[in-house]
Parts: sequence; C-alpha cells; structure tokens
Amino acid sequence: MKKIEIFEPAMCCPTGICGPAIDQNLIRMTAIQHDVNQSKDVRVVRRNLGENPNAFVRNHQISHLLEVAGIDCLPVTIVENSVMNVGAYPTTAEMELYTGMTLTKNEK
Repeated sequence: MKKIEIFEPAMCCPTGICGPAIDQNLIRMTAIQHDVNQSKDVRVVRRNLGENPNAFVRNHQISHLLEVAGIDCLPVTIVENSVMNVGAYPTTAEMELYTGMTLTKNEK
C-alpha cells in the first residue's frame, strides 16, 4: 500500500477544521484524505504536531527539516519516504499525481 504522510503544524484539532477562520486548504485536504483512504491501494496519514509530536521526532527527515528550517517548514508531504512538498499543502493536481487517483472534485 502506498503511504502519503502530511506533517502539519500544531492545530487545535486533528483536522484543523474548527475555529472562526478556517483555512480552505484544510477543508480540501480533509476531503482528499477521506476519498483516498477509501481506496485499498493508497493511504493518507496526517500528523499534527500538537497531537502527535513523537511522530515528528521518529521521522528523521522531518526532525532534520525542523532542525534546519524551523517550524515554518510545515506542512511537509512525504510520499513513500520521499519529501515532496515543504512549507505548503500539496495541490489537488499533486495529490492526483501522488495517489494515481482522480480527485478534481475536491478542487476549488
């Protein structure tokens, strides 16, 4: 199974979809994660620094990026152990490339 990990900054909840000013990227990524995770071939795992800091420590690529660039490097997308995006969420087109799935219904 192909694994896509998104390491995100600390948020108030696992998805970040709460509070008065919701980032539209978070809504889009939550929808994409939901669609992709219904597949048996690909899994999207989002890791929130506030909820699971140990995941950031255990991943050598992430811990190195944080050491070198600081918290501003987040979010970071890793696909099959390769860093693909740093400092921004992947676009829907990039997620289609990473997953091999059509996800355009999640594009705004």
